[in-house]
Amino acid sequence: MKDKNKRIKLGRRLFAVFFILIIVLFIMVGKLGYIMIAKSQQYEQKALAQRTTDITISPKRGDILDRNGEILATSLSAFRVDVDMNALTNSLKEKKMSRDTLISKLSSILNISSAKVKNILYPERSDGSKIKYAILARQIDKPQSDKIKALELNGLIISSDTKREYPNDNFLSSVLGYTNLEGNGVTGVELSYNKELSGVPGRKKLETDKNKSQLPYDESLYVAPINGKNIVLTIDKNIQLYAETAAEQALSQNKAKSVTITVMDPNTGEILAMVNKPDYNPNTPNAKPPSGVSQTVDQLWQNNAVQANFEPGSIFKVITAYTGLATGTVKDINAYDFECNGSKNIDGTVINCWQASGHGGENFIDILKNSCNVGFMELGAKIGKQNLYNYIKLFGFGQKTGIDLPGEATGMVRDVSKVTNVDLATEAFGQGISLTSVQYMAAFNAVANGGTWIRPHIMNKITYTKDGKVVTDKEYNNFGKKKILDSALVNSLKVGLRAVVSDEHGVGHNADIANYNIAGKTGTAQIADPKTGGYNHSKYMASFAGMAPVNNPKITLLVSVNQPNAENDSYYASTVAAPVAKILYQQIFNYLASKGEFQLPTPSTQTTQTPNN
Repeated sequence: MKDKNKRIKLGRRLFAVFFILIIVLFIMVGKLGYIMIAKSQQYEQKALAQRTTDITISPKRGDILDRNGEILATSLSAFRVDVDMNALTNSLKEKKMSRDTLISKLSSILNISSAKVKNILYPERSDGSKIKYAILARQIDKPQSDKIKALELNGLIISSDTKREYPNDNFLSSVLGYTNLEGNGVTGVELSYNKELSGVPGRKKLETDKNKSQLPYDESLYVAPINGKNIVLTIDKNIQLYAETAAEQALSQNKAKSVTITVMDPNTGEILAMVNKPDYNPNTPNAKPPSGVSQTVDQLWQNNAVQANFEPGSIFKVITAYTGLATGTVKDINAYDFECNGSKNIDGTVINCWQASGHGGENFIDILKNSCNVGFMELGAKIGKQNLYNYIKLFGFGQKTGIDLPGEATGMVRDVSKVTNVDLATEAFGQGISLTSVQYMAAFNAVANGGTWIRPHIMNKITYTKDGKVVTDKEYNNFGKKKILDSALVNSLKVGLRAVVSDEHGVGHNADIANYNIAGKTGTAQIADPKTGGYNHSKYMASFAGMAPVNNPKITLLVSVNQPNAENDSYYASTVAAPVAKILYQQIFNYLASKGEFQLPTPSTQTTQTPNN
């Protein structure tokens, strides 16, 4: 009986064990079925991801060219090195190569420090984890790529890359800008037209073995990149070269902090040259500034013609003068309506003319020719602050021009309700208001071309190559043209601006070339001192704005010399900026004549005199 009970109990236990095994088996089969059916696609994708490599293929960035097709920026073929750390670790074990040996070899090939290589491959992380993938190097050349391949280490993945090159180094650098390692524009044209220049990346996806070597039977996925489009600028390389040379000489000869020159076609808004000195080399944008340069790297990247505000001084008298004509304040340009005794008292504040002895009785032409501060204070008072501010707005000051370059500043114009009589007096001759070079040039061009405001621009057209032929994708069309000035009044103003340069006593006479009919205006502005809230009496901005020939201007320009040497009164625009303009006009018109675009006048002799202001 006892044996029978034992057998029954044993049978029950065996049945229980068998039942449990059956349940476990069903669970395992169910789980396996779930994995194989419901989760099959997910695990298949994971497995595929582990044995495939997806490589982005960079497109060739478009070129930047001058208006005549000269290449200013281009992209060259290069290589990049990416790292699969798992494959690399296994390969190092197979070849019995230590980490230190690897780091030393890579450092030597890539010309970067061992510490940097180590930090890329084996960074110290707070959680002690290791990286799986890393970018080791970008934009390396073929010899370096070949040396990496010669190591025969799996996990070092070499693929195509591009490297941006600026064949003329510093030439036009503040306009062109530069690109980062990812090939994206950081400043200048490279940034403002980054989308058009960049193109569309391609892809290469291939299946690999455990060592990340491509399987011989695998057909890789390949999507070709679409290369970027080319940007053709309005810049003329030859005119740019003249301006670069002139700016460099002005910077050195005047021991100035900086020099900015802009040359334009007033009838189209095209920028023919734009220079900022000192500058930088976009091939090495982060290089330390040369000895003697006070600007930081970031400041050297800045395009002062577009991004820097400055008080214009007497070149702003062109705006006040037109306002006087347009409002009927000046009815007869030959009438002696102004009297300069060397200074004027405005509500208890004495404001001096640059000529302490005064200019005496003057007409409208005289106050322009002599750049008389007292005459313009009187003209400003007669115009009235509301009228003056209406025309300041009409000319576009205090607002962006919309130029197709990044970082444009707006300038600073007071609210008319806060303008005092002293403010009105100083702003009438260009102090107490700030603007940018391109703002001023847009306004000055409206005077030059007979009254039409046209947006300054740097892009001429966008092109690409198809079947070996250059195709124009887009031409610049955002001119924003608007008639803002009366042509007859502009012609009267031009008479005064011509006298500024042609008269032997005119403040702009040092810019004159016989029979070229150059007109313009000088300006010598004190620079504001942020520490005192007043003006620094040893720092000046010397400028000359010119147009030629005055009856039908083809070329306008603005030369600004920031903080020229103030010793012996050598900071006046007449002696600092006007001679630079003279050199430029001579070179530019000789060049245009060689192309048949200008008829040089018959040479004649002329006398010169060194005026002030």
